[in-house]
Amino acid sequence: MTSPPEASAHRVAITYCTQCNWLLRAAWMAQELLSTFGAEVGEVALVPGTGGVFVIEADGRPIWDRRTDGGFPEITELKRRVRDVVNPERSLGHIDRLRDPRG
Repeated sequence: MTSPPEASAHRVAITYCTQCNWLLRAAWMAQELLSTFGAEVGEVALVPGTGGVFVIEADGRPIWDRRTDGGFPEITELKRRVRDVVNPERSLGHIDRLRDPRG
């Protein structure tokens, strides 16, 4: 049996459209976020929805919305946005250097 996440652990929710069959995309993004932020994130929830929805929230704050942000996030951009909520001081190493060509 696993212990519950600490009170300070962060929660990420990915709401995906079941009609559009976006579960695999949502699950892959959840895996990537857990692999990167396993120490900071206590939960990544996959939330089924309909009507073309694909929304990602961290601690209740919108991180990505397919309709307003235009399509789906690149995983590097998603990780930056989640990092900015759960641990703004954390370096993402090569992902941060991809944004700044001076690296």
